[in-house]
Amino acid sequence: MSAFHEIRFPASVAFASSGGPERHTEIVTLASGAEERNSPWQHARRRYDAGLGIKTIDDLYAVLAFYEARRGQLYGFRWKDFMDFTSALPSQAPTLIDQLLGSGDGTTSIFPLIKIYENGPYSYTRLITKPVQNSVLLAIDGVPQQEGTDFTVNYTLGTVMFIQAPPSLGVQITAGFKFDVPVRFDTPSLNITLEAFNAGAIPSIPVIEVRI
Repeated sequence: MSAFHEIRFPASVAFASSGGPERHTEIVTLASGAEERNSPWQHARRRYDAGLGIKTIDDLYAVLAFYEARRGQLYGFRWKDFMDFTSALPSQAPTLIDQLLGSGDGTTSIFPLIKIYENGPYSYTRLITKPVQNSVLLAIDGVPQQEGTDFTVNYTLGTVMFIQAPPSLGVQITAGFKFDVPVRFDTPSLNITLEAFNAGAIPSIPVIEVRI
């Protein structure tokens, strides 16, 4: 069986979560006091905690049911990061030209979805492996392409494939989309507290990003 379930954690609970990207940097302090820094990770790994999202006993049960259906840490699932879930700014809708996926070479038909984070002259390219169903917009040199006619989307791996013919040499392939983060629970148990008849709490619901 697959180790990943294509289902999203309850968004109403995830909305009030805390967390974000984590990076691993190895730091060695030399005898001179100078540092050498290196990272064995090419990509960040995101961590979240949804404990603050529990507002009602129904929320509590929804998380309990979701946890049991995933067999705890066994199966991964989708998570909406409300701070970073779109190819555009969080306040804006995706457009055809949000992200440059690459240039055509007349041979390549499959392109991975990516998101580029830029700050001054520096940038980081993130692979997007869990696009949201029916959210992907695609263009060749700004000309809109039609999903199902011109291209298909692999929503479990985050790639687009051109159907008719590979993009011609030099043309730009751009895209806009919404996406989820692939995660799993990062705890072997849920510590559930019933505070009142109509309220409950799980002090911590840690989840961690998984590689796809």
